[in-house]
Amino acid sequence: MADVFMNTYHRLPVTFTQGEGAWLSDVNGKHYLDFTAGIAVNCLGHGYPALVKAVAEQAAKINHVCNYYQSDVSLAFAEKLVAACAPAGMRKVFLANSGAEANEGACKIARKYSLKKHGPGRYRIVTLRGSFHGRTITTLAATGQEKFHRDFGPFTEGFLFVPPGDVDALDRALDPSSVAGLLIEAVQGESGIIPQDEAYIKAAARFCADRDILLMFDEIQCGVGRTGTFLACEAYGVRPDVVTLAKGLSGGVPVGAVLGGEKTADVFEPGDHGSTFGGNPLAAAAGLVVLDTVHTPQFLGEIRGKGERIQGILRSWNHPKIKEIRGRGLMIGVDITVEAWPVLEACLARGLLILSAGTHTLRFLPPYTITNGEIDQGLGILRGILD
Repeated sequence: MADVFMNTYHRLPVTFTQGEGAWLSDVNGKHYLDFTAGIAVNCLGHGYPALVKAVAEQAAKINHVCNYYQSDVSLAFAEKLVAACAPAGMRKVFLANSGAEANEGACKIARKYSLKKHGPGRYRIVTLRGSFHGRTITTLAATGQEKFHRDFGPFTEGFLFVPPGDVDALDRALDPSSVAGLLIEAVQGESGIIPQDEAYIKAAARFCADRDILLMFDEIQCGVGRTGTFLACEAYGVRPDVVTLAKGLSGGVPVGAVLGGEKTADVFEPGDHGSTFGGNPLAAAAGLVVLDTVHTPQFLGEIRGKGERIQGILRSWNHPKIKEIRGRGLMIGVDITVEAWPVLEACLARGLLILSAGTHTLRFLPPYTITNGEIDQGLGILRGILD
């Protein structure tokens, strides 16, 4: 592989040139079944015809306008996204480029809201151990995993970590004299696909509401239908003050979003925040296709059904190398007794792409459009390797 990129990724020895549906092809013409979707990004698979058509047509019209103005397609995308998130209480959106940008925006909203409402000194943001919120200095500070912190301090101050599931610890941490917000993933992705307990989420919502602390859901990986509801927080019956989205939102075109509810929709004022490329027309055109496709009861039901199929097959094996299976929708983690990375390498050699999440966890994030036959085929490859 060419030595031109900075050494930031532990890359597997393959270079892809083309994709269709749940399949990718490399430079040698070998085909691979994709259970990764670009880490939950290519939610409609590769080369989805309606998305390809929308982006191509938009590229022939206008690629970018500066934020002094707006484009028709970006406005349509924002309106449709807010409408899709309205059941969770969302009213307005800021469009960015990535999940890290979206989470930066959420942190700024929390601090400004608290400053204006309660005065200085109330700026801390609580997150969970095992969380992952991004790679910028601030979102690294918000990430509750020490392995991501090495070599990059000092970090933005004001972040506190609590263990997930510990209601008493959360109660103690959410001090209304110093805390502005709670940033939480409904399903933690990078630490192994760990859904939060419903009682814990409802306790968190109650604490935040009683103390006027913003409840902020990071749905960068678990949102946009990934868990079988459009927003993962919907399954818990709570209405956050802020939701962040990215990854699958435009099906492979870079985009991020910060959505605000009743308390937060109007916190930002002109000059408070910005993003040169955020919500550009190409991303918006792709995003409209994703929203039109995913945000229907039938499609979301299919996601849930496919996830149940994967988990059901894995459980039916009763395999001695599988310790635990968990997840929601098409966001599934499998703890195994052997190291995960050699399994990834063996899968690659046999034409299957999967992910890891830690040393002993396999992670499945296939495209929503994957077929039952492709699910069976991919799991068959994995079974042979585990055997």
